[in-house]
Amino acid sequence: MRSILAGAAVLAGGALLIAGCSSGASSSSSSAASSASSPASSAASSGSASAAAASAPVTVRLGYLANITHAPALIAVKNGYFAKELGSAGSVKTTVFTSGTQETTAILSGQLDAAFVGPNPAINAWSKSGGQAIKIVSGVATGGASVVVKPTVTSAAQLKGQSLASPSLGNTQDVAVRYWLKQQGLATSATGGGDVAIKPTAPNSAAVLEFKSGQIAGASEPSPYDVEMVQEGGKVLLSEPGVTTLLVVTQSFLAAHPDVVADLLKANLDALGYIKSDPSGAEQTANAELAAYTGKPLKAKVLDPAFKEITFTADPDAASLTQDAQQATAVGLLKAVNLSGIFDLGPLNSILTATEQPTVSAG
Repeated sequence: MRSILAGAAVLAGGALLIAGCSSGASSSSSSAASSASSPASSAASSGSASAAAASAPVTVRLGYLANITHAPALIAVKNGYFAKELGSAGSVKTTVFTSGTQETTAILSGQLDAAFVGPNPAINAWSKSGGQAIKIVSGVATGGASVVVKPTVTSAAQLKGQSLASPSLGNTQDVAVRYWLKQQGLATSATGGGDVAIKPTAPNSAAVLEFKSGQIAGASEPSPYDVEMVQEGGKVLLSEPGVTTLLVVTQSFLAAHPDVVADLLKANLDALGYIKSDPSGAEQTANAELAAYTGKPLKAKVLDPAFKEITFTADPDAASLTQDAQQATAVGLLKAVNLSGIFDLGPLNSILTATEQPTVSAG
């Protein structure tokens, strides 16, 4: 099953069902019955209940964004990679969010088990939970985000007194543009004040429309929205390097279902492999799935450059994650945080080793 989260509304979509899901009530009943039995039969029943719970199909609540930087998620859904890899182990219930900030909220409130998410939202989830909420288990994409401005703007100084859009307060592109402006001597604030007003704007397409109509001087956006702004006459003032998308899972889900997490990792690797082996086919597949959420596919003149500005990789680029945290702290959106332990790349590296692919590092 998939749904689309836009603001506070969730719209039901199609279904991605791999297997049924047993209810927790059944397990509780089994436990209650066994408690009335003899010690030996109680132990046997308890063991059977534990085995049944371990083998029961699991519904994975998975989040991602309707962006090309999340193309592996789009492709894994469209091509059935999640279904293939999970098999009888469970099902994937997907929700499409408009920003990584929303995903963080969903993770912390117990609404998601796993998510394709930007580095700053992942850092925020780690920080707000005291290092208890999530683990980064794989990289997904690097690059593919830019600050695009009016063609008359040639330097940061010309942005003083003007407005720029970002996807949401504290997300990866929001932090990137605030930090870059700070480096240029221009102040911003979380409430839209300072030398340059940063306006969190959702969905991303709304920022493109505001730029086109002249309401804003530019925006810090992920692919494909930065490409759309360029094709509306904008120019790239800053290409944002580093990791753009990561795959995270909640620590509770990882502990309870390590095999299912391994299946999610395999599906992500399937999508990454498809992008590498058939770039054109991957573009069309991601675009078809994207259209299911946005209502229309991207034009060819947007789709191709949108893919080309991104490097899709399982490497989480740990060094850039540290920089993201430092930048968020520098602009006042994050308290200093220790990221030690945020990565758990063991399951991924086991799969990579078994398939004779290079392993990745947590730095």
